[in-house]
Amino acid sequence: MHNTDNTENDNKIQKFRQMVCDSDNVVFFGGAGVSTESGIPDFRGVDGLYNQKYKHPPEEIISHSFYMRNPEEFFRFYKDRMLYPEAEPSTTHIKLAELEQKGILKGVITQNIDGLHQKAGSRHVVELHGSVLRNYCEKCGRFYGIDAILNADGVPVCECGGRIKPDVVLYEEGLNEADISEAVRLIEEADVLIVGGTSLGVYPAAGLIRYYRGHKLVLINKTPTPFDGKADLLIHDLLGKVFGVL
Repeated sequence: MHNTDNTENDNKIQKFRQMVCDSDNVVFFGGAGVSTESGIPDFRGVDGLYNQKYKHPPEEIISHSFYMRNPEEFFRFYKDRMLYPEAEPSTTHIKLAELEQKGILKGVITQNIDGLHQKAGSRHVVELHGSVLRNYCEKCGRFYGIDAILNADGVPVCECGGRIKPDVVLYEEGLNEADISEAVRLIEEADVLIVGGTSLGVYPAAGLIRYYRGHKLVLINKTPTPFDGKADLLIHDLLGKVFGVL
């Protein structure tokens, strides 16, 4: 039985390769699974260490209200669990950048905040949830890189005395309207839409898939998602393995 499953998956991966190679308008929509292969853990993955160190669940700590109420604890968690400056792009990041250079891929829409798509060479990236590489002073608006957060002792402060906030979308905060519009445009116009490494449980990001008009929706995820039934090609496997054939 197991071999049959493997053969079926291999057939699906070859079909995936054909779909991508036959298209000149591919769009990729990705989540945490793209970066776990670069060694960045999904921050929702609660482990023993996490339980010992923090009194609140991750979703609460990276919410807007918690950030306002308890910035010290927010930044302790943020630096510990959200920043991975040494991380390198995975196979998936690299293959997507290559597809864009070949004119096949029109854009990447990501829920990740690590900047690894750009590090791999992707140019057209819509970062729905912002980026840890961008930070700004809440008082004067001056921009800072990731070092301002990494090197700060506790809460990072601007020269003007204002607090430096990461340019990431926290829980309870709205997504950037321009980013949503561009994501919708890319998805609506896509020939092949590849959704990968996301459980499609976080809204409004997950809802964007509904704008796809085509019939080449490829869903690649290790575990089932609420959209599995809508996929034209469903592959339950590691992203790196699937993208490795391209």
